[in-house]
Amino acid sequence: MSAERVNPPELSPPTGFSHAVVATGTRVVFLAGQTALDTDGKVTGDTLPEQFAKALTNLLTALSAAGGTPADLARVTVYATDVAAYRAHAAELGRLWRELAGRDYPAMAVVEVVRLWDERALVELDGFAVLP
Repeated sequence: MSAERVNPPELSPPTGFSHAVVATGTRVVFLAGQTALDTDGKVTGDTLPEQFAKALTNLLTALSAAGGTPADLARVTVYATDVAAYRAHAAELGRLWRELAGRDYPAMAVVEVVRLWDERALVELDGFAVLP
């Protein structure tokens, strides 16, 4: 994929995301929402950072199985059951993102939801990627 991250100077400087991503490639991969499920289908981790790391790992595992890399991500949406907690952990979540996915940030949004499919889940990530 060729991805151009677009961050216009007229907008607030992005931190941990890109305002727009122009992607060119031949395949689009739509990634289902991933929570902190282990291989037995049980939510792991009691804290938001622990669950975020597992959910992101699961998203990247699905992407890798489809032939992609973190740099191919064009869009990711984060669904959090508590945006205030997400903001409180933003520095740690950003560090986890960089460790697992690097610094080529996709266009992103964080949305607060009342609850997720599994009642223990604190966060879910979905998105799409464009592969070469």
